[in-house]
Amino acid sequence: MNADGVRERAGSLPREPGVYQFQADGTTLYVGKAVDLRSRVRSYADPRSARIGRMVDRADEIEIAVTDTETQALLLEANLIKRHQPRYNVRLKDDKSYPMVQLTAHEAPRIEITRDPAESATVFGPYTNKGQVETVVKALRETYGIRGCSDHKYAGRDRPCLDYEMGLCTAPCTREIDLESYAEDVTAVKRFLEGETGILADPLRREMEAAAQDQRFERAANRRDRLETVEAFHGAGGEAVQSVGDERSVDVLGVAIEGEDATVARLRSERGKLVDRDRHTLEAPGADTDRATLDADSGVSAVLAAFIVQYYAERDLPDALLLPERHGDDEVTAWLEAEGVSVRVPGAGREATLVDLALKNARRNVGGRDECALLAEALEIDAARRIEGFDVSHAQGTAAVGSDVTFVEGSAETTDYRRKKLTDQNDDYDNMRALLEWRARRAVEERDDRPDPDLLLIDGGEGQLEAAREALAEVGWDVPAIALAKAEERVITPNRQFSWPSDAPHLHLLQRVRDEAHRFAVQYHQTIRDEVSTVLDDVPGVGPETRKRLLGRFGSVENVREASLEDLQSVTGVGERTAETIKSRL
Repeated sequence: MNADGVRERAGSLPREPGVYQFQADGTTLYVGKAVDLRSRVRSYADPRSARIGRMVDRADEIEIAVTDTETQALLLEANLIKRHQPRYNVRLKDDKSYPMVQLTAHEAPRIEITRDPAESATVFGPYTNKGQVETVVKALRETYGIRGCSDHKYAGRDRPCLDYEMGLCTAPCTREIDLESYAEDVTAVKRFLEGETGILADPLRREMEAAAQDQRFERAANRRDRLETVEAFHGAGGEAVQSVGDERSVDVLGVAIEGEDATVARLRSERGKLVDRDRHTLEAPGADTDRATLDADSGVSAVLAAFIVQYYAERDLPDALLLPERHGDDEVTAWLEAEGVSVRVPGAGREATLVDLALKNARRNVGGRDECALLAEALEIDAARRIEGFDVSHAQGTAAVGSDVTFVEGSAETTDYRRKKLTDQNDDYDNMRALLEWRARRAVEERDDRPDPDLLLIDGGEGQLEAAREALAEVGWDVPAIALAKAEERVITPNRQFSWPSDAPHLHLLQRVRDEAHRFAVQYHQTIRDEVSTVLDDVPGVGPETRKRLLGRFGSVENVREASLEDLQSVTGVGERTAETIKSRL
């Protein structure tokens, strides 16, 4: 459509508020709002940027919808952008992939991580770090005993399940705890998720200090790591933002742009306390041939305007918005003023510190490519957010071990690493089969406290993958499994093989998982082979069976070295004299 065509179409439009759509062959290219439809559409006869000029050239039709008010036009624009995902608009991606925590509306509520919460549940989130959420939920369950089982497992029980024995649940199903007391624990969990960090941090700190005092250093270190995760869960920023007047909720936005990628980080403060933090990706307008950039017409101010409308069109507005700069959209300003939202661009003080924090959060994500989504799409599986990688290591069949590492959202989740001492044999296939059978049985029998992964990655070729799949089939654990062959970096699936480009981000993700599984296996193998043979073997009174029990109890020679005399004597075959000998020799 040329300039004359735009002017001709604009001349027939009313001078009323509304929404216009530039279309090509029935496809919506761009959606805009206007206080005066005729004037706004006529302005496209002289495009404000090369991007808008390309859009106008492609269009063959302009559709309009008249509204009664400017606010109606604003909200209709947001809904049309979400529905049509126009190529030339700044588009907010759907955030349904972010995990949330829900407490169900049952008589005895259960806690669970979900991406599709129930309407009747009490929901917290969304969160961007699923691994962190899993650590916190586990800590909440261990501290307050909130159930995590399905309704099917909960109903009709005559005795508590394994979760009760492991200290993860207080078993309201069999009334080991009365429902009134259970409800008090649920309330405590809600208080933590609403922002009261001390509800969980204080018990963890007491456990850590008690374990350290008793010289149970491994447990103390575990509680220390968990405490750090819990204290970081609600984000940095101290006391968050100082509310003004009667403001109860304040959202702080930060924007980062790189090429065609834009990220908006949102911090949420309620009653002066920071309670939530999330990031959202916005897609920049497309172009005919090459990658588009967010030009002067679509800079930080345009991203802010697009985000505010599209995000809050379906959510409650806060009492105040803190922005890094003005969004520059008069219609958005009028809408926010009509809704009673205070908009501020702070220059100094606590509010400015919060804006800086939001900017740092945005910059952490800008330009990032979703490796997990690309991998899931390439493999044609539902998701690849949680991946477990497996490898085996041995020396001519001796000191055989297996590793099981976990990556969540593309990052190593070291708290979910596991390792397994295998039967000594010089057969990589049988070793891999044994390792996967061990992992699968723990999952099926609910003896593993980790969620089931989306994908299993085997370090090796077709033989290792086939051995792994045989183990999975025998146990009945239905999780997709693939292999990555190191020599040619071929991705092997049960049905085909892939040779992806060396710069493919989803290949890089698999390589990181594979390399970490290999490193972790070799490290454990060296611990078993070298340290055990040169240190524990020389301790009088410690034979092969006692050595095996010591390593099984403490995990490594280093942990044996740090164990107290009391802990050493808790191992079968280790008396007071042997314990003292171990301490003196190590």
